[in-house]
Amino acid sequence: MLDELSLLLRECVENATRDDYITAIIDNNCLGKRTAATRRLTSQRMRELYALDPSLLIFRVLRYCWYADENGRPLLALLTALARDPLLRITSLPILRMQPGEELARQQMIDVLRESTGSRLNDSTLDKVVRNASSTWTQSGHLKGRVRKIRQKVDPTPVVTAYALLIGYLLGARGHGLFKTLWAKVLDTPSEELVSLAVDAKRLGFLDISYAGGMIEISVDRMLTGAERRLIREQN
Repeated sequence: MLDELSLLLRECVENATRDDYITAIIDNNCLGKRTAATRRLTSQRMRELYALDPSLLIFRVLRYCWYADENGRPLLALLTALARDPLLRITSLPILRMQPGEELARQQMIDVLRESTGSRLNDSTLDKVVRNASSTWTQSGHLKGRVRKIRQKVDPTPVVTAYALLIGYLLGARGHGLFKTLWAKVLDTPSEELVSLAVDAKRLGFLDISYAGGMIEISVDRMLTGAERRLIREQN
């Protein structure tokens, strides 16, 4: 739903509230949906994927990064959706195994979904999940093509890298482990290059990074509120 997210964030003010987004989708029909039922369904699905609530950390930081980095928006949307959609996370497995230029085999995606979900999804639902996931990975830049989906490498920006590291940090990763999470892996970039991008993100004011003697420390405090920093420290 990259197109819908792009249009919504363009139509609403930068400090819009959760209610503002819902009103824009359902009442104002800013996404141009044909029926009220479709507008409500779109609102529900977008809230499932992106939260659309600035009181929630992941959306608040997504929105901040979104307005700061136009080129990084497809990957910012993907990273957020991966954090909130377990089925999409499952489909990352065959995507990450592919080499640039390789064609996506739908059966590989079906197989990994079956292995993870057992008999909970029937054939029709599995087919829909594969179609939607293939579209998502195409919008993020990992795949190209309308019918034949071909793997290609994505190029993350410093802001995207900072956001991926933030998500890993929230999940408990620290130090070098931040560059080994799923959110780092989908950036298609070796760890040493991600470190360089993190240094650039520091210059842009998104995080702090220091490394010496083979050790690396990253702080994402710049992207957090005071209350969020306290909560994370209490949980640790």
